Amino acid sequence: MLTLKEIQDLMIELKDWSLESSSIIKDFSFNNFKEALDFVNKVGEIAEKQGHHPDILINYDLVRLSLTTHSEKGLTKKDFDVAKDVDKISFPTIVKDIKN
Repeated sequence: MLTLKEIQDLMIELKDWSLESSSIIKDFSFNNFKEALDFVNKVGEIAEKQGHHPDILINYDLVRLSLTTHSEKGLTKKDFDVAKDVDKISFPTIVKDIKN
């Protein structure tokens, strides 16, 4: 599990992710459900490749990703690696990132 200092240092490297309790969270907004689902499928490919899976909530055109390492009961480097790869998704239909 990462220390608070390590988490703070890694958060700087992410775009628009927020720290909530023992998770990092990011919300995305799309034009419609299909675009949201297509994005989630790309996230799924990253998760399968890295063997580390986010909690995903889809609410029509909104997607919330939440990352934590359940087995460690907190944040690890794995969470930040997945978040960084999600941020690299080339997805022109993202309308905007929503900050909490």
